[in-house]
Amino acid sequence: MTATHTPIDPELSDFVDRLDAAVEAHMEWSRRLLRCAVLRVSPGDDVLSAEAHRLCRFGRWFQSAYAQFEALDADAAAAIAHEHEAMHAAVRAICDAVLKGQPGSAEALDTFERTQRAFIDQLAHVKTLALATAVRHDALTGLPMRYGIERDFALCRADALRHGERLWVLMLDIDHFKAVNDRYGHPAGDAVLVHFAQALRKQLRKSEPLYRFGGEEFLVLLRTADAAQALRAAERLRAALARSPATLPDGRSLTVSFTAGLAPVGAEEELSTAVARADAALYRGKQAGRDRVVLAE
Repeated sequence: MTATHTPIDPELSDFVDRLDAAVEAHMEWSRRLLRCAVLRVSPGDDVLSAEAHRLCRFGRWFQSAYAQFEALDADAAAAIAHEHEAMHAAVRAICDAVLKGQPGSAEALDTFERTQRAFIDQLAHVKTLALATAVRHDALTGLPMRYGIERDFALCRADALRHGERLWVLMLDIDHFKAVNDRYGHPAGDAVLVHFAQALRKQLRKSEPLYRFGGEEFLVLLRTADAAQALRAAERLRAALARSPATLPDGRSLTVSFTAGLAPVGAEEELSTAVARADAALYRGKQAGRDRVVLAE
C-alpha cells in the first residue's frame, strides 16, 4: 500500500481564509464605530445602508457560499445570518443617531457587542468544522478517510440490525497501482484513484459509505441479508470497473481492476477485527492472482 499525504483542498483553504478575513473585518467595526462617535464622520455605506448586511464584503460572499456553511452546520449557518444582520442593524442605529447629533442608545450598543461576539464565535465554530473536514476527507477523491469510521461503523451496524440485514466490511485494493505510477506517472495514478472512487460511488447505495482507507486501498460498509447478496454486490462493483476504463491525462484509456476481501461483522465485533479479517481475505485474493473478491473465513 502506498502512503499518501493529502493537502487541504484549495477551495476549502479559500473558505477558511475568507472566514478569517470576516472576523478581522468585523472586529474593525469597533474602531469605525469609535471614530463615528468621537469625530462624527460617516462609517460608510456598508454600515449605514438598510441592506448593509448584504452589501458588506462578508455579506456578499456569505450569500454565495451559504450552501457550504449549511453543509457544515445548518444551525450555525442560520445563526450567523441572524447575528450578522442584527449586528449591522445595531451599528446603523448607533451611527445614525450620532451623525444627527444625538447620543446612541445603550440598548443598541449592548446589541452590537452581544451580536458581534456571537457572530465571531459562530464563525470560529464553522472554521473548526471546516478544518476537521479537511483532515477527514481526501481532497483528491472527495471521499471520507479512515478517521471517523468507528462512529459510522457503529451506526451502520445498528441500522442494519433494525432492518434485518447484516453489515459487511469490504476492503478493496487497486491491482498493480504501483505499476501505473511507475509507467504512466503520478498524475495518471491520481486520475485512476479519482475514476475508481467515482465508479464505485455510482454503484453504491446511500446507506453504503465508501472510504479511502489509505493509498490505493478503499473500504465499503455493505448491508445485505446474506453472504450471497454481499458477494453479488462486491462483484457488481468489479464488473462496473471492467466496463468503465479510466481516462489518463494523455487521453489514453486504462482498465482498472481490484482485489477485495469481504468480512461479515459479528453482533459485538469491533471494526478493527472485521477490517483485519477482510484484509486477510484480500491478501489471499492477491496470492490467488488478483482481480477477485474473497470471502473472509
